[in-house]
Amino acid sequence: MCHLLRAFKADQQAGDCGSLPGALLLPVNMPTSDAPEERLRKFKYRGKDASARRQQRIAVSLELRKAKKDEQALKRRNITDVSLDPSDQQTKGVSLTMQEIISGVNASDPELCFQATQAARKMLSREKNPPLKLIVDAGLIPRLVELLKSSFHPRLQFEAAWALTNIASGASELTRAVVDGGAIQPLVELLSSPHMTVCEQAVWALGNIAGDGPEFRDNVIASDAIPHLLTLVSSNIPVPFLRNIAWTLSNLCRNKNPYPSDHAVKQMLPVLFYLLGHPDREVLSDTCWALSYLTDGCDVRIGQVVDTGVLPRLVELMCSSELNILTPSLRTVGNIVTGTDHQTQLALDAGILGVLPQLLTHPRSSIQKEAAWALSNVAAGPRQHIQQLIACGALPPLVAVLKNGEFKVQKEAVWTVANFTTGGSVDQLIQLVQAGVLEPLINLLTIPDNKMVIIILDILFFILQAAEKISQKENMCLLIEGLGGLDRIEALQLHENHQVALTALNIIERHFSEEEETVTALPARDQDHKFLKDLTNTYHCCTTPKLGPRP
Repeated sequence: MCHLLRAFKADQQAGDCGSLPGALLLPVNMPTSDAPEERLRKFKYRGKDASARRQQRIAVSLELRKAKKDEQALKRRNITDVSLDPSDQQTKGVSLTMQEIISGVNASDPELCFQATQAARKMLSREKNPPLKLIVDAGLIPRLVELLKSSFHPRLQFEAAWALTNIASGASELTRAVVDGGAIQPLVELLSSPHMTVCEQAVWALGNIAGDGPEFRDNVIASDAIPHLLTLVSSNIPVPFLRNIAWTLSNLCRNKNPYPSDHAVKQMLPVLFYLLGHPDREVLSDTCWALSYLTDGCDVRIGQVVDTGVLPRLVELMCSSELNILTPSLRTVGNIVTGTDHQTQLALDAGILGVLPQLLTHPRSSIQKEAAWALSNVAAGPRQHIQQLIACGALPPLVAVLKNGEFKVQKEAVWTVANFTTGGSVDQLIQLVQAGVLEPLINLLTIPDNKMVIIILDILFFILQAAEKISQKENMCLLIEGLGGLDRIEALQLHENHQVALTALNIIERHFSEEEETVTALPARDQDHKFLKDLTNTYHCCTTPKLGPRP
C-alpha cells in the first residue's frame, strides 16, 4: 500500500529476494520524483521479451501501494466500557485523582490496586483527549507490566492489559514506552490465559504494538506470539474475538522495510487462507489486507501467497458490494499481477478479467483506479495476456474512463494503453484503435502533466509505427489529424519542457514531415469507421505481424 507509486516489480526484484530465506530485506520504495522517469524507460525497449518488459515495471502511484489509515487502522483504542466481572460495577462510582491513582496502582493491597488501575484505564478510554502521555510520564508503565503477571487476579490483569492497549494506541513514542517497559513477553503469555477476556485484551495490545512499525512487529514475532495467536483460531471462537485476531495478524504482515520474516509468513498463511472463508466482513477485510501486505513485494513473496490457492476466493471477494472487502481484495490481486507471467496467468485463470472491466465502471473512482492499475500490469505481460484482455471486453470501459474518468483514473488507463502498445502485436494495436482510443488520448495532450504527455506521444508513435508496417501510415496520420491530433502535436513542439518538445518533434519529423505529405483528402469523421475496417482488412493480407524496435 505506499504514497504514490505502484510496485511494477521492476528494480525491486533484483534486490528484494537476494538474501536468504528468513532474512529477506527489501529496499524502500523509489522516491516519487524518480519513479516516473524510471518507468518511462519501458517505452525505449520495444522488442524485448515479455519477461524483460515486466522487469522494467515500476510504480506510478505510491498511494496504491500504501494502505491509508482510513482504509485499515494501524492502531485501535478500546473505549468500550466492558467488565470482566459483574461485581466490578461496585467500582463504577469510584473517582480518583491522578495522585491517588499513582499511589493505588503501586499499592500492595490487590483491591486498592485494582480500583486505581481501573480508574487509570477509564481515563485512558475517554473518547476525547485521553491523558496517554500523562500516565506514561507518571511512571506507571513498569507497574502495569508487572500487574500483567498477577495470575491470581485476572481482573487486575485485564485492567492492566487494557490500559497498556490504549497507551500503545498512541504516538510511536508512547508505544515505545510500553515496549521498553517490557510489556511484549507478558502479553504473549496472556494469550494462554484461561480467561477469554484477558486473552482478547492481550491480542489487542499486541496488535497495537505490531502496528507501530517493523521494529516492534518483529519484536512481537520474536516473542513467539504467532503460534499462540494461531492456536486461538477455532470454529467456536466468538466473532468479536476473531476480528481482533485477524486484525492483529494483519499488523504482523504489515510493513516492508524489512518484510516480516519468511518463517513468520509461512506460519500465518494457512490460517489466513482459513480466515478468507469466514463469513464476517470485518474478518474478511483484515484478512485481505494481510494478504495485500504479503503480496506487496518480490515474486517469491507473491508466490508464497498464490501457492496457498487463495486466488479463486479473492476473485469472489472482488465482486463484494462491501467496500472494505472489495478494496483490499482488489489490491491483493493487483499486487499479484505485478509478479511473473506465470503468477499473472494464474490470476487470469482464476477469472480476474471477468471482474476488472466491470470495476472500471464502479461508482468509486478509487476502485476504478485500482482496477485500471491491475489491468495495466496484465497489459505489461506477453501478447497472450493482452489478447485475453481484449477478449474479456476490457477495451470499451477502458476507453470510457480515458474519456470521462477522473484524472487519477485516466492516468492509470494511459499506463494500460502504453503497456498494451509496447507489447501488443499489430493486430492487437488495430483493435485498440478500433475501440476508439485515439480521440481521448489526443484530448489528454493538453493536460498539465508532462510525463503523461510524453507517454501519450510515445503511444501515438507506436500506433503510427504499427500502421506503417502494414502500409497504412498515411491513413493513420489523416485519422489523427482529423481528430485534432496534428495541431496539438505541432503545438507541443514549442512546449517549455524540453523532453515534451523533443518527443513531439520526433513524431512530426518521422510521420508528418512535408516531404511525406500528399494531396489525399482528409477523411470526414463519419468515414473513420470505414478506414478502420480497411485497416483491419489490409492487416490480414500483410506478412509483417510484428513491430520492430523503435528507432
